[in-house]
Amino acid sequence: MASFTPLVALLAEIEDPRRAEGKMYRLADVVLFAILAIVAGANSYRTIHSFIDVHLVRLRKTFGVPWRKAPAYTTIRGILRQLDAASVEAAFRAHAAALNAAVKSGGQRHIAIDGKALRHSFDNFHDRRAAHMLSAFASDTALVLAHLDCDDKSNEIPAVQALLGTLGLTGAVVTVDAMHCQKKRSTRPPRAAYT
Repeated sequence: MASFTPLVALLAEIEDPRRAEGKMYRLADVVLFAILAIVAGANSYRTIHSFIDVHLVRLRKTFGVPWRKAPAYTTIRGILRQLDAASVEAAFRAHAAALNAAVKSGGQRHIAIDGKALRHSFDNFHDRRAAHMLSAFASDTALVLAHLDCDDKSNEIPAVQALLGTLGLTGAVVTVDAMHCQKKRSTRPPRAAYT
C-alpha cells in the first residue's frame, strides 16, 4: 500500500461531482480500482466491476476499503463519466511529474510528442469527429508526462505549443512530427496545379 499512497492522495484531490448524500464509495478508491482493472485488461464498465468483485477481498485487505460488495457497473459508469477531465489530468500530470523526478536520469532528457485519433470516439449522429489526443512521452523514464485534447477546429500545431509551455522542458530534446518543423505559416493561398 505504501507505494500507492502518493497516487491515492492525488486521486483524492480530484473534484467529486456527486452529491454529499448517499456516497457509499469513495471517489479515490473507485478511480484507483478502475485504473488497476484497466491495467489488468478491463475494457468496459462491466469488466471493471468484475475485476473489483473478483479481487474485493485482496483490495479490502491492501487498501483498507470497508466495502461489503463491489459497486455495480452502473455505479462505476456514473462515477467515472461525471469526472471533470481537467481535474483528472491535473492529478495525472502531478503523479507523472513525481515519478519522473524520482527516477535519476543521467544525461539529456528526450521527450517525444505525438498525436493520435482515439478509436471509436467519433459520433456520426451528432456530427462529431474522432477525439484527437496529444501525448508527451519521456523516453528516458518511459513515462507519459501529459495529455492534451486537440481542439476540433484546430490541429496539432497550436496544441503542441501549448503543451510545451505547460511542461517546462528546458534543456530537453523534444521530437515532434514533420508538420511542426515550420518557421512561419504561409498566409498566401496554395498555387493552382499545373495542367
